[in-house]
Amino acid sequence: MSALFTPLTLAGTTLANRAWVSPMCMDACEDGSGEVTAWHAAHYAQFALGGAGLVLTEATAVTPEGRVTPQDAGLWSDAHVTPWRQVTDAVHACGGRIGVQLAHAGRKGGKYRGLPGEAEHGRSVPLALGGWRTLGASGEPFGRYDAPAAATDADLHAVVAGFAEAAGRARRAGFDVIELHAAHGYLLHEFLSPVTNRRTDAWGGSTQGRETLLMAVVAAVREVWDGPLLVRVSAADVAPGGLGHEDTAGLALRLAARGVDLVDCSSGGLVAGAEYPETPGYQVEGAAAVRAAGVPSAAVGLITEAAAAEEILARGQADAILLGRAMLRDPHWARRAALELGDSQGPAEPRYHRAYRRTVLDA
Repeated sequence: MSALFTPLTLAGTTLANRAWVSPMCMDACEDGSGEVTAWHAAHYAQFALGGAGLVLTEATAVTPEGRVTPQDAGLWSDAHVTPWRQVTDAVHACGGRIGVQLAHAGRKGGKYRGLPGEAEHGRSVPLALGGWRTLGASGEPFGRYDAPAAATDADLHAVVAGFAEAAGRARRAGFDVIELHAAHGYLLHEFLSPVTNRRTDAWGGSTQGRETLLMAVVAAVREVWDGPLLVRVSAADVAPGGLGHEDTAGLALRLAARGVDLVDCSSGGLVAGAEYPETPGYQVEGAAAVRAAGVPSAAVGLITEAAAAEEILARGQADAILLGRAMLRDPHWARRAALELGDSQGPAEPRYHRAYRRTVLDA
């Protein structure tokens, strides 16, 4: 059996393999309600049919003001539970496991989604057109976005409560896994980094102070959720004075001590323009640093080939591989990977068997 198709058990839940679908914003809740639709059920179920071991949803807002765009999905209301249940039921019917990524966009919220032919990406939607005043560690804006309101103590306690309430709804909606989004300059990440958190109150200052918001969210979610709990981080801020892999390894240990089962390692997004060049596997080093510290990790970032994914796992650099654009291009990536690796234990869907016989593929 290949490393890629070895099952992984987290918090009592067994995932069939380590080829997972990365969270990707879909911006498909057209009416702004945050309620997912039949489109989402079909979108996520296709990956389960394709053999992915775990399907993670798009960033799903825990408050209306926590959306990245007006078209984001949400779990801030009980009205969202039944629509999401239709999505999780569809994924389960196709033999998959599904996790929700709970998020608060912070100062990067309220922007245009920027689909082809639509308004320019990278700036805020005006209040008169459905935008909102965002929330940040301070009043400093991100890039060309509108300036946020500096979060008060009451605001931050409300954010913590929002994550916990959304986690409870995720349980009722049938999710198998929860991931907390603490990467890419969104609210939890903004508070973690000394580049963007210059507060001197209990939510800032020292490393412990800057981690207060994330740790409070983890604790509150763990009160209502006993399943697998993941946290996505930017393992490196890629900004002068920002956090690096060694800092993230320490954070991962503290998260694990509070009940986090795996750390999903991305990078950047904190400051406009501060990103690593995108090359194959360019974020694996962050996942390797976390795993070397003794905490399970997932690697993401232009990992497109089965052999590359297998090598990362075989070297012990990560425990799972997250694929985004590669899965969009080919929702059956996992099935093809099993064939390429010669793994007869890979995902099997009897109804699709005729399409995966080697005699057919070689013809």
